[in-house]
Amino acid sequence: MNRENSIKRAGIFGIAGNLFLLIIKGTVGFITHSQAMIADAANSAGDIFASLMTFIGNKIASVPQDADHNFGHGKAEYIFSLFISLSMIGISLKLLYDSLISLIYGLKFEFSWFLVIVCIATIIVKLCLYFYTKILAHKFDSILLEANKEDHRNDCIITTFTLISILLGLLKIYWFDGIVGIGISAWICITGVKIFIESYNILIDTSIDSTTQDIILNLAQKYTNIKKIDNISSSPVGYKYVVFITICVDGNMSTFDSHKLADNLEKDICGLDKVYKAIVHVNPI
Repeated sequence: MNRENSIKRAGIFGIAGNLFLLIIKGTVGFITHSQAMIADAANSAGDIFASLMTFIGNKIASVPQDADHNFGHGKAEYIFSLFISLSMIGISLKLLYDSLISLIYGLKFEFSWFLVIVCIATIIVKLCLYFYTKILAHKFDSILLEANKEDHRNDCIITTFTLISILLGLLKIYWFDGIVGIGISAWICITGVKIFIESYNILIDTSIDSTTQDIILNLAQKYTNIKKIDNISSSPVGYKYVVFITICVDGNMSTFDSHKLADNLEKDICGLDKVYKAIVHVNPI
């Protein structure tokens, strides 16, 4: 299965799973007035948006290069990751406000075993989505899948605390429901900020990681005709990078031989997983 289809399928599964959870959480949450469950339902609504952004972002990012986009459309993946992060932050602030109101005014919810059943169903569904997305994120190195994986994992933890707050309702301990709502909102906000920072760093053209730079240096140093490496720079295009490297060769080397050397080095560098394209500039010394 290729990268595009895998991410698309993960997005579809995410939308279907979260839509199911939104319906059952929202219904039971509003009937019982559980702030923690309502917060969990709102989180599922955000998850649907995240999965939708994954689907659309992957579709745009997979469009090949054209006359107007010489390096393809890969950065769309990070633009849509920004949308996901902003939605998570927005939802978290609303949940924080509602949970604080619930805690301050001592609002109570009506205990129901349906709340427990919904929590268990949520944990099972989210664990399945988490492990499925984790495998794909590791395989394809996609920030969209990474964002979804983090979201599914967070949901398992969030719903576990929701379950605890509901069970405490049996003991008439209602204040913990508001505390869990606050905790959920904080967790969502922190995750959203992390995704925002990672996406922002790519969009402002952060350089390729130092480990890959060292590998590129080692590849260049294997060529005995390269006397000196003047500069290595890079620019991200989606989840890969365009690498620019300036090498120095003997000034007496023929133009044909120096270009052949540059072509061979470009092929070696392009063989790296994180490299989309390599451009080698030759200077005589």
